[in-house]
Amino acid sequence: MQEDKIILGIDPGTNILGFGVIGINSKGPYYIDMGVFDLRKIKDPFEKLANIFSGVSELLDEYKPVELAVESPFYGKNAQVVLKLGRAQGAALTAAVMKGIPVAEYAPRKAKIAICGNGAASKEQVSMMIQKTLNVSLDPKYLDATDALAIALCHHYQKSNPLAAIGGKSDWKKFLEDNPGRIKK
Repeated sequence: MQEDKIILGIDPGTNILGFGVIGINSKGPYYIDMGVFDLRKIKDPFEKLANIFSGVSELLDEYKPVELAVESPFYGKNAQVVLKLGRAQGAALTAAVMKGIPVAEYAPRKAKIAICGNGAASKEQVSMMIQKTLNVSLDPKYLDATDALAIALCHHYQKSNPLAAIGGKSDWKKFLEDNPGRIKK
């Protein structure tokens, strides 16, 4: 019997960092945990990064995910915000890479499309779909954590979709080679 696969999703931030943990078994994805690191009381930006690194390291030790999925920083009106998000993302990624855990990065729009079918979906819409998909009731005050669950689910969908882009192209030949039992003659 195959062991459940655990995926940790991260919605990086230097004030609020969201995390979401899902498991995958033969029945599909299921909810394990979610939460936020509230870093607003820490004034030193480098101390925030150290807290992100150590906090994500603790999550990796506790849940033992086989993969980490992180939301990529997106272009905003303020370049300083993007820089800070990139630093937060880097601290989280470093924690995973140092433990040998593969990392994947997804744009917020891609995750919203994967979860809601709409790249412009609101955080509330994403939360509602996460709740329906994972059959769980979530507190609306943790929208950064539900975004992290969305990133983890997006990663699962990307990895489990036989038509997901391989080298930038859908590769039917590879799919048929990898799945001979699914071909009916």
